[in-house]
Amino acid sequence: MLNPREEASAAPTAYETAVESGGSYVDAWDHLRDELRRLDLRLRLRAEHERRRPDSPLDAFRGLVVSDEDAQLVLDDLAVSAAPDPAAEREAAREADLLARADRLIADRLAATTDALSYLPLVRLARLCQLTSFEVRCLVLCVGPELDRRYEKVYGYLQDDVTRRRPSVGLAMDLFCGSAEEKLAARMFFDPQAPLLRYHLCRLAASADDIPASLLSRSLIIDDRVVDFLLGRQRTDARLDEAVRLVMPDDPAPPVVDDEIVERIRRLVESGDEPPAARRHNTTFHLFGPPGSGKRALAETVCRRLQIPLLVVDLERLLASSPVPGDAIRLLAREAMLLPAALCLENIDAILNDGAKRATHVKPLLAACRSCSRLTFLVGSRSWLPPELTAEEPFVAVPVDLPALGASQGVWESSARAAAAVIGDVDFGSLASRFRIGTSQIRDVLVIAGHLARWRSPSDSRITMRDLDDACRAIGATQLATLSRKVEPRSGWDELVLPRTTLEQLQELCDHATYRHVVLGEWGFDAKLPLGRGLSALFCGPPGTGKTMAAQVIAGALRLDLYRIDLSQVVSKYIGETEKNLRQVFDQAEAMHAILFFDEADALFGKRSEVKDAHDRYANIEVGYLLQKMEEFDGIAILATNARQNLDEAFVRRLRFIVEFPFPDEEHRRRIWQVTFPRHAPLSPDVDFAALAREVRLAGGHIRNIGLAAAFSAASGGRPIEMGHLVAAARREFEKLGRGWDEIATARLEGRTAREAARS
Repeated sequence: MLNPREEASAAPTAYETAVESGGSYVDAWDHLRDELRRLDLRLRLRAEHERRRPDSPLDAFRGLVVSDEDAQLVLDDLAVSAAPDPAAEREAAREADLLARADRLIADRLAATTDALSYLPLVRLARLCQLTSFEVRCLVLCVGPELDRRYEKVYGYLQDDVTRRRPSVGLAMDLFCGSAEEKLAARMFFDPQAPLLRYHLCRLAASADDIPASLLSRSLIIDDRVVDFLLGRQRTDARLDEAVRLVMPDDPAPPVVDDEIVERIRRLVESGDEPPAARRHNTTFHLFGPPGSGKRALAETVCRRLQIPLLVVDLERLLASSPVPGDAIRLLAREAMLLPAALCLENIDAILNDGAKRATHVKPLLAACRSCSRLTFLVGSRSWLPPELTAEEPFVAVPVDLPALGASQGVWESSARAAAAVIGDVDFGSLASRFRIGTSQIRDVLVIAGHLARWRSPSDSRITMRDLDDACRAIGATQLATLSRKVEPRSGWDELVLPRTTLEQLQELCDHATYRHVVLGEWGFDAKLPLGRGLSALFCGPPGTGKTMAAQVIAGALRLDLYRIDLSQVVSKYIGETEKNLRQVFDQAEAMHAILFFDEADALFGKRSEVKDAHDRYANIEVGYLLQKMEEFDGIAILATNARQNLDEAFVRRLRFIVEFPFPDEEHRRRIWQVTFPRHAPLSPDVDFAALAREVRLAGGHIRNIGLAAAFSAASGGRPIEMGHLVAAARREFEKLGRGWDEIATARLEGRTAREAARS
């Protein structure tokens, strides 16, 4: 920074000495330093004009008072002089020559740097934003105080106000405009739609008081991120750190399911005459599909092959992190331009699903992307088209689905290799059949499974099948808890006492879930089933016959979570709320890879009735909506009912399995009694399971209630479980059911005769 109080004659010599070495620019600072030296020359020449004023006793108070001499000088400047001043003309010619020589020195060095001009931030910014030479000089003028505080004193001196530490619009015009006409024309550069303000390169400071300041007196302030950019520092704006992540082209790329989609996008982007980073028009791809289908991985892979950075943005978090969402959108767009990088906007549904946000944010968001990003990916879950489409800027909707069953096993294996995970004896085919998840979720699963393996055994951290099962369940959502209750499987096949044909049907259901990747994927049956790829089963039979236990056994065998749907929370008296709750249940169950268990399903899946009023019509709509969601559901849904005849026939026709749970005969009741008591339970020798099975004609659920009640009764008396405890508990269970207990049966169970029982 040159001192304005130095002699003016030293100005050209100092400037020429600073750049006399010439040659190409080596980095951003080398170029910016020359621009600041050119600014120093202009400031020095401007200071000469200030020093030509006559001395005044009030010079010590300059900037605080206006003297008579100052007022007269201003009036003289405003007056139009008819006669030319030869001295002024000679001085103007000298200043023009000095500035021209300075301009030539920088131009020569820029010409020598032609091959690397794209790496000079100021030159690149001028090209990106299409800045004029005046606007570039304004940026340099604003950068000065950010790098050297001595500029603040000079600006205060030149603006005749010691409190003005930033350059004003008026100072910029005085320095860079040669006539009144040029100053008038320069006002357009400070319009809100002009590049300096449109791209948030600078901002105009507001007035300190309530009186609006004129444009000429408003201060120009450069944004900190722009200063860092001009200095060659490549990092994202700190104000966006909570919501953005920069992916560089040389970062490891995640595996993608459909390489054909990647190549089609790449070819479309490269089909223009310009490279993607320099293209003037924006190309937008809307990637939509279920969670975990690898939409972000697809965008990362495309940008890696195009060799351009990708700015991944959580749109919902971005809008929530800023008190003025519009400012956050503009900062994001500017960041994409400065890097430059493609944009990947995740959670676009957060805007599209909210009517108020859609009306407020969609249009400015798309406009910002079009102006600052040459390539944009919108990531959501459902198809959508913007309100305005143009032929110049393509908008392509690309559906992205979860890996097909035939390819899912390979995705698991390639992801494990890419993650260098140490895998033990793992059946990737079984994982592919039971957990329909995409590449991004598989990566998370492998990380979580690795942590679980180290926690389980620090000395042997190989990932096992159980680690992967637990990790798959861990990445699921938790919102289902509001509409359901998680049921922990506590029973195994050996505790499930059912007829052989019923057990075979349940085992077939497990086989369908385990080998879907073979039948639907490798063998091609998936193409024959446009809907209904999931598994739906109806368990019907009297209460207590084992329907709930069978669901637990299946969940345990498949190592999947089981959720029992709370019908009181799902069914609503308000129109449309039941459908909303059902959609939430099915969507979240699919994301969690959980088994849905609808107990007393006839309350929800009942027969449609004749339409007599509006309530009947909406009730039938709910049943129809259930039919649709059951067909679309890709997971396992189990319905349990005590009265099959009450179910809508359309449901029954579409169910994959219908499993009858009959009332247990005497032999099955005996086996149920045997498996009811744990191995450590103290049983008295007088307990006769055959007699209990013969005399207590109840289903398995009631038998377990009797066994538990007898155990507590025995424990309270400090004795083993005896026949008397079981008889007393059976009597209470019958009374609870509203059925009379036969005392003759008591006598037979206790080994007494009917006459002895009658006397007692």
